[in-house]
Amino acid sequence: MAVYASKPFDERIGNLFDELSNKLSPMDKYAMSGRCESETIQMENFLRANFGFENISNEYIVQGVKSFRISPFNRNIPTIQFPNNNSEQKFEMTIDEIIQWQKSYTVYALNDPDLVIDSSFLQQALQGRSQSGPEAFRMKFVCRISTCPILMEFDGKVIHRTLDEQWPHRIKLVSVTGIDFAGRIHDINDIFTYISNWPDVYYLDPSTNLPIVPNGRDFMAKKNPLVQLNDDRLWNDLVRMAYVRLFACNQENIEIVVETGIGLGVFAGKQIGIDQQIRTRSAQAMKYVLENYTSNLTNIRAIVFALPIFERDRTTSTFNSFTQVFNEGYNGRIPILILDQDMHRLTVHIAKAGFRVSELNPADSHGVFGEYWQNFGPAVEEKLALTTLGLIIQHHIFNVDNVLNTNNYKFVDLPKTNNNNASSVTILMPNDNSELVLQRSTHQTFFSVVSRLIPKFIYDIYNRIFRH
Repeated sequence: MAVYASKPFDERIGNLFDELSNKLSPMDKYAMSGRCESETIQMENFLRANFGFENISNEYIVQGVKSFRISPFNRNIPTIQFPNNNSEQKFEMTIDEIIQWQKSYTVYALNDPDLVIDSSFLQQALQGRSQSGPEAFRMKFVCRISTCPILMEFDGKVIHRTLDEQWPHRIKLVSVTGIDFAGRIHDINDIFTYISNWPDVYYLDPSTNLPIVPNGRDFMAKKNPLVQLNDDRLWNDLVRMAYVRLFACNQENIEIVVETGIGLGVFAGKQIGIDQQIRTRSAQAMKYVLENYTSNLTNIRAIVFALPIFERDRTTSTFNSFTQVFNEGYNGRIPILILDQDMHRLTVHIAKAGFRVSELNPADSHGVFGEYWQNFGPAVEEKLALTTLGLIIQHHIFNVDNVLNTNNYKFVDLPKTNNNNASSVTILMPNDNSELVLQRSTHQTFFSVVSRLIPKFIYDIYNRIFRH
């Protein structure tokens, strides 16, 4: 447990930090660490019994993700119970509540002309129709947020809830995509953009001089490659990603933000030896935003990082990376708490304490909520599909009227720092005097233009050869 604050915070936040740190049971890190077969079947049965859920034979939303159909909601059913009516522990809800939660769905996306994120793109991407490369790359600057109750903690035990309890209405689920250094075909532009010497890192097809994809999804990394990161661009984008999701939470009147490591597990690049560097950079970017842009985050009263330690060597954990960065000094207005704990347990406790709270969902760049949730081997995103009401609220098949409604899409301009003109924003990297321009100034440098065009140029060649 670690607390960081630049000034005294109010008694209510202090009491909350004490409860979260000292009065909750430790996280059960093994209950849902495997294939989660029983939890998957439980969710399928719940959806089938109450919403007519049925998989469509040989039809997929994206490769490996089964499509399905549902029936119209039956408003004549007074109460729906998860997992079923016969369960001793059950979460009760009504159809009217579910519709209310669905209507809360909102998308916040970065307003950047270089990324070309518009309503038309979002409407396609949120159905799983983003193409590999540039379109998938844009999704890390898109934040989906809605009210979304938590049905179970990560111990797999259903939370008992009766209709008179209001705490589920105070929880928002924030679905965002991280940077993918795992080397996968759909996120090929992450490799092209952030690894300057990618041809030296991956085995190439000699006929194209592009990464080979032996299993149709993953690149083949060389043994112990010397990776050269495009650190300027990496820093730039990590800051923008952090700001967009915090801005979204602020706009939704969130008081306590529960964060976790986005893209800091299997996607952090352990197989090419950069995972520790990526975790540190991510922590530094978050710290930078909290120290420089909180004037635009006036509703947020505290941030809690749920960073469970699974590693035998805790010095390699995300928890350790974040505490090391914040131990160097923190001057932000918003107090910080970092815990080795179940993010569901934290979020539910915060909501029951009367705070409006958000929880982070590490989403996939395909833009489909829950992605591979039926495949018996879930990562965190899939586990959230099994433990929350997110499938019904944020999945485009269940909530087509709101997920694909362009009126629910909002575009975020980056804030301006002091002493900058209206056309640009300058960010200073930690321990570095180099400047990163976030919004384009009138006079772009040749290097900044080329750095944007090279990845797209390479991908266009790749796409023409290997389009799938």
